[in-house]
Parts: sequence; structure tokens; C-alpha cells
Amino acid sequence: MNLDPAHSFESAAHRLERELRRAIMALELAPGARLSEQEIAQRYGVSRQPVREALIALARSRLVEIQPQRGTVVVKLSVRRMMEARFVRESVEVAVVRRACDGFDRASRERIDDLLDAQDRVAARGSHHDFQRYDELFHIALAEGAGCGMAWVAVADLKSHMDRICTLTLPGGDAMAPLVAQHRDIMAAVDARDADGAERAMRHHLTEILRALPRIEADHPELFDDPAVGRTR
Repeated sequence: MNLDPAHSFESAAHRLERELRRAIMALELAPGARLSEQEIAQRYGVSRQPVREALIALARSRLVEIQPQRGTVVVKLSVRRMMEARFVRESVEVAVVRRACDGFDRASRERIDDLLDAQDRVAARGSHHDFQRYDELFHIALAEGAGCGMAWVAVADLKSHMDRICTLTLPGGDAMAPLVAQHRDIMAAVDARDADGAERAMRHHLTEILRALPRIEADHPELFDDPAVGRTR
């Protein structure tokens, strides 16, 4: 990524934060990795000040930890933080789907059909990054269609602690296809105005990560700071 020097300092810091966040979410910057302000500045062609501001923003999201006199490290995966984030997200998204059953914006409903078709295609290609992007767009469109777009804003930052672990649960299209089917189940219940059914479908969808967690912890213990916690709910 080349940051245009014509952009303001704030823009450079924001764009750099977005790129570093993407790399952290994709595990390209591995949990536990040390980050050098100087190396990042040289790589992206910026001064160290926007790098510092980007890292401070990531620290607020608890994706990196700035250690005085020792530098900055990518925070390891945390089952405890993931469980807390999942609890908050489930609470919000269950409320969203129940509200969606009272009435849903037609344009948003059509957009969701397009998003799910696109998600099917990227699942068939095994494209992790594109799949997760369409997953996020689905949940955004669901909240907007229910008339409560701000609900997604409330959970967007928290969900990063789920998303890094989710990256490890999607080794190929076979793992992705069931998630698209779950999205379709949610929308079928919304279309039927079945609030209880929509809630069940959403809860099932958001517990997928719990079903995969024991295997992920066993396969990647070095990436977690608290792996044993994940075996209780």
C-alpha cells in the first residue's frame, strides 16, 4: 500500500490503521508479533507520527499492546475477549432479527439476496478475505433493513476479537458454504415474520465459532494467551 503524501496526516494515519487492522485480522501480522514504528513507516512511505497514531487507535481496540520501553506487539488471541464479544454481538443481533420480523426495507432485502449470491461464489473459490467481507456486508444490510443500522456500529469494533479466530475456522469452501446457508435460514425466518425462528437461526449462526473452538485451540495453542478458558461457555 502506498499512502499518497498529498493526503492529510489524519488521512494517512486512518488509512494506515485500516491496512494494519486488515493484516491483523487476516493473521498476516501474527498474534504475538512485534511491530516496529520505523519499519512500518519505511514500508508505507510515511513519517513515524501517523504510524504512532495508527497503533494508538489499534491499541484502543485491544488489537495491539503498546509496551513502554519495549515496543508494540500484536495481542494474542483471547478466548475470554472473544466470548465477551460474542455475548454482546448475540444480544444485539438477536434484537435486530426480531425487529426485522416486524418490517423490513425492500431495497435492503434485494441487496441481501445479491450479497448472499456473491458470498456463495467467493465460498466456492475459497477466498477467505472476500467471504468475510460479504459476511460483514450481510449483517450490515440486515441491521439497516430492520431500521437500526447503528446497532451494527455498536458491535463492529468488538467483533474483531471474533473475526481473528474466525479466520482460522475457514480453511476452504466446505467450511464457508454452511455459513451462507445459515444466512439464508435467518432471512427465511425474517421473510416469514417468524421472530422466534429468526432468533433461533441467529443464535445458531453465532455459536458456529464455539463449535470450532476446541479444534482451533488444539491446532494453534501458540496463538492464544488463554486457550484453556475456551472449553467452558
